[in-house]
Amino acid sequence: MKPRPQSAPSVSVVIPIYNEIEGVDALLEELLSVLAPLGDGVEIVLVDDGSTDGTRERLHDWRKKDARITLVEHECNVGQSAAMLTGFQFAAAETLVTLDGDGQSDPRDVFAVLKAMQGADVVCGIRARRRDSVWRRWGSRLANAVRNRLTGEHLADICCPVKGLRKSQVTRLKYFNGIHRFLPTLLRLEGATVVEIPVNHRPRARGKSKYTNLGRLLVTWQDVLAVRWMIRRHRRIVARRIED
Repeated sequence: MKPRPQSAPSVSVVIPIYNEIEGVDALLEELLSVLAPLGDGVEIVLVDDGSTDGTRERLHDWRKKDARITLVEHECNVGQSAAMLTGFQFAAAETLVTLDGDGQSDPRDVFAVLKAMQGADVVCGIRARRRDSVWRRWGSRLANAVRNRLTGEHLADICCPVKGLRKSQVTRLKYFNGIHRFLPTLLRLEGATVVEIPVNHRPRARGKSKYTNLGRLLVTWQDVLAVRWMIRRHRRIVARRIED
């Protein structure tokens, strides 16, 4: 393995991973190949969220192969939100791009996100052609509509895993389980500019999804109400010191 770069990378790609032994090799082979033009300017932050199927050991092998990989581990499975925030905290770059660990996100969209971030603080992907089941697509549309209605948002695909963020902004947020579904909304409250771009979406080729529509509804309903309360009670404070 070549030595790790001495200078900080310009972008950190953050990927939470949990029990993806069937697809992790294909995911990283493609990712490293696609991002090769960025050279040492890219860091890949893999957050193993307590995998128990051999994924963790495989990620150790990959970390030894490529100096661009940063591997962070949770002792046990604590969920996607925690894995995201862990990745943000350990990332070395100010510019962050998030992808899913199941292979459905297209690594080529990293370049589109970086281009859009030249004029915005937060970039949200829109999966224009969802490659999921009808039931999952329906559940996602319903969830988007409810969240937008209750929070006053107008994002087309709130839960799309492809996002661009600023580390200095996102790491200031107070963590709660489920926060990854509301990052654009919460950052907009703090003055961040948010844009949306179309991204590619691919069918899951290996492994199994960790979510169901019913399970997601049961755990996010209270989150939506809490964020709605936060929005109503939020006040941005802008002050300046008067000098004599």
